[in-house]
Amino acid sequence: MALRVLVVSWEYPPIVEGGLARHVRKLAEALVAEQDVEVHVLTRGGEGVPEEEDRNGVVVHRFPEPPKPRDLPRFVAWVHRMNADLLARGLELCEEHRFDLVHGHDWLVAVAAKRLADAIGCPLVATVHATEFGRHQGWVHEPPQSDIHRTERWMCHVADQVVVCSHYMRGHVADVFGLDEQRVTVIPNGIDPLDLQPVDDLAALRARFAAPDEQLVLLVGRLVYEKGFQHALEALGGPDGIVERVGGVRFLIAGSGTHEEELRRQATALGLDDHGTFLGWIGDDVLHSLYRIADLTVVPSIYEPFGLVALEAMASGCPCIVADTGGLREVVPDGRVGLRFTARDPRSLGRMMERVLTEPALRDRLVAQASEHVLRFDWSDVARQTAATYGGLLAPEPAQR
Repeated sequence: MALRVLVVSWEYPPIVEGGLARHVRKLAEALVAEQDVEVHVLTRGGEGVPEEEDRNGVVVHRFPEPPKPRDLPRFVAWVHRMNADLLARGLELCEEHRFDLVHGHDWLVAVAAKRLADAIGCPLVATVHATEFGRHQGWVHEPPQSDIHRTERWMCHVADQVVVCSHYMRGHVADVFGLDEQRVTVIPNGIDPLDLQPVDDLAALRARFAAPDEQLVLLVGRLVYEKGFQHALEALGGPDGIVERVGGVRFLIAGSGTHEEELRRQATALGLDDHGTFLGWIGDDVLHSLYRIADLTVVPSIYEPFGLVALEAMASGCPCIVADTGGLREVVPDGRVGLRFTARDPRSLGRMMERVLTEPALRDRLVAQASEHVLRFDWSDVARQTAATYGGLLAPEPAQR
């Protein structure tokens, strides 16, 4: 009989808040297709979204939930209510199906996932995609950050196995939450190049943002402090910035978040208003096209558990420069597939940007070698490692002599 797993996530397509939804979907589908695991996903739904459906072999169970609030204190209260709803719907599912294991993704569903595992009497796997401690540079002493941090710590200690996406995160989670590293398994995120196919007329799209003789620098992600976009803008603008030194350089910032207005003001102060565009939130289809039209992708994060944007850029044939920090060191391990700059240092970033934008041979070498490097991050392998983690928790105890 196939292993039956209940995956608990606060987002799952078509409801997508960020990278977590894509991760859970690709992992669930690969477990079904490659590892003969029966996967049920418990998640929230909304208007026009079916409460239950089979998506590529994954059985998705949803319950209606009001839209999430924008301010953080109200959001934390909303998460408490969502967990209560997840638990109620999950208990109904437990009466209909026999689950062998519960896999919860991040603090957002930690309470419901643990209560369901207890009700079933089965192991709990918890994936930590990021930490509040990391996102806020250790400032987690006051609510609501302290509430989230406390929930993350509790989740890691009550889980039978913790999964993270990089060796950096393994050490980070063990240190921050006081865990034995043996309880933390590293399973990298995956990428499917077939998911990155552009749907737009690329020539027309590029013409919207840059002239034929101009070069286009792309920045992608949530517009929050820890993503470091402020350092990229400083490298681009001002009297000694890349726009002035190299000439014919434009930028695109794709994403939205709490830091957006501050970044817009910074761009104005640096004289960048006529040299780039803030696109706001965009869907995956447009994003995949942007990678294809950009001459360079920059990932300037201060805190980055993994670095999916860099991986997607490399898989799309766009050279990338990343901050020398966190999981980015593992996604871009050396100067062969991409360049790294000193985190928080706009001058270091500027030097690297100038190299890629002015040295065509370097750009071509990075693109060629990155195309092979990204093949290491395969969803089939991610599913195999995840299934092995499940199997290790479910294996019978050795007989006592």
